[in-house]
Amino acid sequence: MMIFILLILTLNFSCSESSTKEELYKTEIAANSESNYLKFTSGISAIFQDSEGNHWFGSLEEGVAVYNGKSFRYFTIKDGLTDNQIRTIQEDNNGVIWFSTQNGVSSYDGSIIRNHTYSVNGTSTDIFTIQNTNPLQGEWMKSDNDLWFSASIKEGVYRYDGEKIKYLAFPPQKVLNLTDNLFAVTDISYGKDNMVWIATYAGVFGYNGSDFTIINDETLGFDRKVAPLHIRSILEDSKGRLWIGNNGIGVLLKQEGLTINFSEEKNLIHPTSGMKGDKSPAGTLEHVFTIAEDSQGNIWFGDRDAGIWRYDGRTMKNYTKADGLSDYFALSIYEDNNGKLWFGMADGTVNTFDGKSFFKQF
Repeated sequence: MMIFILLILTLNFSCSESSTKEELYKTEIAANSESNYLKFTSGISAIFQDSEGNHWFGSLEEGVAVYNGKSFRYFTIKDGLTDNQIRTIQEDNNGVIWFSTQNGVSSYDGSIIRNHTYSVNGTSTDIFTIQNTNPLQGEWMKSDNDLWFSASIKEGVYRYDGEKIKYLAFPPQKVLNLTDNLFAVTDISYGKDNMVWIATYAGVFGYNGSDFTIINDETLGFDRKVAPLHIRSILEDSKGRLWIGNNGIGVLLKQEGLTINFSEEKNLIHPTSGMKGDKSPAGTLEHVFTIAEDSQGNIWFGDRDAGIWRYDGRTMKNYTKADGLSDYFALSIYEDNNGKLWFGMADGTVNTFDGKSFFKQF
């Protein structure tokens, strides 16, 4: 009888210990991969909704997070990303998610992160593996399946054609100003007539599959000696207008063969502005790090110092903390598949807009 009691106690203790270990294991996994709030503290540099409805958020220093409507999951260099600074997030025709980072390009197919352009010292597990490759120099060409990426500090881009990724160097350019990093890519916009617009600090390369359109201090015809181009964002909108956001001289607008300084036109350059990197007062549009168009045709601008601006084709409206913004500096603006507008802020928060006011979503 005593032996039987000891056996039962042993089994109960063993089951209890096993159950405790299992619960601890589940808790540890949950703590490491999922939560119901976004834990980023660095700026939100990219926002994207995939074909399955998941929202992706890229940060400046902490990798990327995906939100399935209930909880977050995080990916960093430990999981195979080339870098924790995320620049863009895209999806290819096969549902694979692609990340452009400070140091290269990575992809995620739902189970494996692959590194396509850069060797990293990440941690490989049975779930996440790293595939290190070295993109070959490619010929400039274009197809309907292309995805385009920044090539970090290199003066060129990475092009993925649906099968392979290759590095494309820009045509040699004359140095016209002393902008840092010169022709390193800062933003990319897909436009009409098969055009891809590639913004760099010192100029824009437009490519349609055969010819280049070059926009720089010389081709603009402006006197840029005092305040040269320092491009941070670009957008070709649904009307074919090209918007070029600068860190200093505001927004340039190119349409029907003419280019104007849109910020000056709207009296949004302060009279005492040095039109460079100096901090700007409220009510200005001088340091534009992100530009987006919503489904209603409104153009949105994220300014470094003065909050968010909306242009409806006639008037400009400025939104600040008084309208619910958590921060004045928006790094990314995105409209999802349901028409919801998302704003990634420099303080690591994500705001949404209800048509009148802003709310901190995460």
